[in-house]
Amino acid sequence: MIYLDYSATTPVSKDVLDTFNKVSLDFVGNTNSLHKLGVESKKLEESATKQIKDLLKLDDHEVIYTSGSSESNNMAIKGTCLKHQGIGKHIITTNLEHSSIYGPIGYLQKLGYTVDFVKTNNGLVDIEDLKKLLKEDTVLVTIASVNSETGILQNIEEIANLLKDKKCFFHVDMTQSIGKVNINLDNIDLVSFSAHKFYGLKGIGALIKKKEITLEPLIHGGKSTTVYRSGTPALPLIASLSKALRLALTDLDNKYKYIKELNEYTKEKLKEFDKVTINSNENSIPHILNLSVIGIKPETMQHALEEYDIYISTQSACSTNNPVSRAVLELTKDEEVSKYSIRISLSNLTTKEEIDKFIDAFSKCYEKLMIKH
Repeated sequence: MIYLDYSATTPVSKDVLDTFNKVSLDFVGNTNSLHKLGVESKKLEESATKQIKDLLKLDDHEVIYTSGSSESNNMAIKGTCLKHQGIGKHIITTNLEHSSIYGPIGYLQKLGYTVDFVKTNNGLVDIEDLKKLLKEDTVLVTIASVNSETGILQNIEEIANLLKDKKCFFHVDMTQSIGKVNINLDNIDLVSFSAHKFYGLKGIGALIKKKEITLEPLIHGGKSTTVYRSGTPALPLIASLSKALRLALTDLDNKYKYIKELNEYTKEKLKEFDKVTINSNENSIPHILNLSVIGIKPETMQHALEEYDIYISTQSACSTNNPVSRAVLELTKDEEVSKYSIRISLSNLTTKEEIDKFIDAFSKCYEKLMIKH
């Protein structure tokens, strides 16, 4: 098997799974129980939380554990906007977001909130347009650090500096950047991410917010690690998240350099095909390579490669059934290109030999499908 869909999900690390199993077996107490077993569990939870904040250099923040990025994004958007209606009901975002951003924004629009989409140039947020869109009643700006389909990396630090003295809150969906690139998180109010994107377990993620920010909870009732998310803390998952994050950030620069070299090698090979257009550009992280094979439906190419036990993605795994990729259209301004886009995502686990086998299989599928076309 050749797996090239790491942006959809990653295989769990054995070390992370071992941590989950050990904590599950050795720490049976509820972290909210006052007896010895509960106290031991509470200490481990606090240790894991401290490690997460230390790794991300977010000492003045609170970690809210969630089921993953979709819940974290919903909590950030609905929780902030509903709690701070006194500021206003205006939201700013981009056309490069995940469906778990558009979903809660759509819900809030039904309640009278308005939304503006900031312009982008070559995929990057137009800072001057963002300045123009900011209003007295802007309550939230929500922008992903990395787009899941094209890999576009936003200048989050510049945006954060612009917004730091504004009344509005700044939320960053970091699902596709945590564990892949270093980003300065200063002046960001809320950060979302999910463990299964960096070799952790599915079912655990986090929303990390500045301590002074208050939210309207999505779940009410019951004691937990925080007043903002009720429910018995999932200690084995929390410990495994902390472990996964530590491992992901270890030797990050060398991992990035390796993946960049692999990305360049893959692009050079793909450029040999006449009907292939590379959509990811110089603003994209190397982990995500988006391309279009003009004339071949994305799902057709995906299933053709499956015959060789090779796995890629069409759009985002959580995207809608819209045949046109919203993110690729925003980047390329070309509807034809955005209709035929596929995504290859690379990892430090990917080998050059795997890429060679992928290119060989891709060539065979390309020739076969082009003849049919």
